Amino acid sequence: MFNLPASEIVNPDNYKAVSKISIDSRKIDKGSLFIAIKGERFDGHNFVREVIKNGASAVVIERKKYSQFRDLDIPVILVDKTVDALGGLAKVWRSKLNAKVVSITGSAGKTTTKDIIGTLLSEKYKTKKTSGNNNNHIGVPLTILSADKNDEVLVLEHGTNHFGEIDYTANIAQPDYALITNIGTSHLAFLKNKRGVLKEKKSLFDVTAKRDGTLLINEDDNLLKNVYPDYKNRVTFGSEQTADIKGKILSYSEDGKPFVELRYKGKTIKAHFNLYGEQNFKNFLAAASVAFKLGLNEKEILGGMKKLSSPDKRLNVSEYSDFLLIDDTYNANPESMKSSLELLGKINLFTKKIAILGDMLELGNSELLYHKGLASVIKKNRINTVYTIGNRMKVLNEELVREGIECKHFLQRDTLSEFIRKNDLSGSAILVKGSRGMRMEEFAIIIREKK
Repeated sequence: MFNLPASEIVNPDNYKAVSKISIDSRKIDKGSLFIAIKGERFDGHNFVREVIKNGASAVVIERKKYSQFRDLDIPVILVDKTVDALGGLAKVWRSKLNAKVVSITGSAGKTTTKDIIGTLLSEKYKTKKTSGNNNNHIGVPLTILSADKNDEVLVLEHGTNHFGEIDYTANIAQPDYALITNIGTSHLAFLKNKRGVLKEKKSLFDVTAKRDGTLLINEDDNLLKNVYPDYKNRVTFGSEQTADIKGKILSYSEDGKPFVELRYKGKTIKAHFNLYGEQNFKNFLAAASVAFKLGLNEKEILGGMKKLSSPDKRLNVSEYSDFLLIDDTYNANPESMKSSLELLGKINLFTKKIAILGDMLELGNSELLYHKGLASVIKKNRINTVYTIGNRMKVLNEELVREGIECKHFLQRDTLSEFIRKNDLSGSAILVKGSRGMRMEEFAIIIREKK
């Protein structure tokens, strides 16, 4: 019935066909297989009886919990760890899929790049991709298990915050194409330094190379450009002339949108790009390299470009009658913060430029230096006013005071919220950005209410 290592099946004679696999008790339909995962907030074992009432045809539980469920009459699959069982099922299902698997990781731009790849490839192939940023040891297996045999391409995002996580999910995914967007400073609290980040991210390439897959390498990233230099299925992309797939921004419109150029194998594509920011173009260039390798032509790539939109809270630009808002509140690290501040500097629709910035988290021992270092970016891009919140951002505020840049630091969320409500933002372009844990989207909502 189910080929799971070290598993035992109780009531196998009562087996009924399984229509889908779920770990969410709220999403159980008739014929579902429910895997009782124990998470930080919930234990799926507490919902086993509920899912059976809702039509689950079988459940996967941990052996140590079985004494609570001896009375069940549906098939009960006993395993040591249900998380491992989820990964095992996904690995088996991956081996049965006809789809080419494209796997993406990187310090910044993973989700946006994944979404762009999905949009481009959908012009030619039946494509399934990771939903949102479900990119961990649970999200990757679930995405694989959601694919069917009619899917032609499966696009997977791989995230990490500790050593070994990408190796685990990559070995389940068995990628045909692997892309690392960049090596930056995210999760330094866990991965120690950029070399540690490279080691963890590169495991995606290691797994892919073992099966003779294609590695898509960012030529503009100094830590990535020399990875696997002699590997036969190595394709590079970037702004450098030596890159196999080249791209650059030719100009910007008044509202900050770029006009771009792509070149590959003697062909040139020039087009208006409807996402904001240099980082988004870099994400697109990475995605286009996948599209070219999978055989998309100029018409298909241009068709996909027209359908692109920014994921929620990621460089979402909204223009109102008397101000413009850049909502980039999903997350932050030094690289993405620099990119967002540069975008604010390029927008010329409004004369005043305001940045509302929250702490960048998980940066390890150098976190204060990274925050202080933003002052030079702010000065270079002629940001008029900066409002900061968070213990780490206090050092940026102090540096801005020394530089003579108008700024104000807030100790309390309520105080900043009230300040935004009371102050006139008309005639301004406003950036709101910070790490996920800072909940900066709440300030973006207050700004939108002022329209």
